[in-house]
Amino acid sequence: MRELILAVQFLTRLPTPQLRDFDPAWLAGCGRWFAPVGALIGALLLLPWQPLAQVEPWLAAALTLLLWVWLTGALHLDGLADLADGLGAAHRDPARFLAVLKDPHVGSFGVVALVMALLLKLVGLMLAARHGLSPWALLLLPAWARFGALWWSVSLPPLASGGQAERFAWKSGPALLWLTLLGLLAISAWLAPWLCLAGPLALWLWRRFLLTRLGGVTGDCLGAGIECVETGLLLAGVGWQLSGAPAWLANLTG
Repeated sequence: MRELILAVQFLTRLPTPQLRDFDPAWLAGCGRWFAPVGALIGALLLLPWQPLAQVEPWLAAALTLLLWVWLTGALHLDGLADLADGLGAAHRDPARFLAVLKDPHVGSFGVVALVMALLLKLVGLMLAARHGLSPWALLLLPAWARFGALWWSVSLPPLASGGQAERFAWKSGPALLWLTLLGLLAISAWLAPWLCLAGPLALWLWRRFLLTRLGGVTGDCLGAGIECVETGLLLAGVGWQLSGAPAWLANLTG
């Protein structure tokens, strides 16, 4: 339970029992809870979403986004802003990139990234409400994104020794990754089949970006990836609805 409490504390602002002491090494074991905590976040997002989605799409989107940011404490948005500043200011200099990541101030690149990310997610939520995206998809999006953070930390070399990305990878072997992936695929096949393709593809694309552009991963890269994958999958779900595929599948199975 200690690792679950740490995962909830690290990924959310939800109240949890307080641990009497703390060892940074404990973070190595909490990665296994990333996907379940993501599903918990998704379940809480349904509280404003469910009663309002078909009545007032914009209000549903705004309240859901506010709750989304509050639940995560804007942690991943901070990573996105830092990554954008680093990429914009480093000019492919690895040392400069890491120095910018450590700077607590947000630059113009980070501000633009934050505004664009929030706008895309807001519009995506509104369109998802307007076009009847399954609420189960909203529940699963944060789970897929946080599983991605675990996979990226395991499969990519850390750019900063002792950073968060390295700590989460210590106790996350192939067996844990495969079990979590198979669980997500099974639940997605049951509740939101399009995620069986879109989920792994989004995670792979972000990993490919990090590998080719940076050659590794940092904690900020994990947070930025969570934001980008959540938004990308949300927009993919809207595209799925607009394509008419759900009706086609319903007619096929009916």
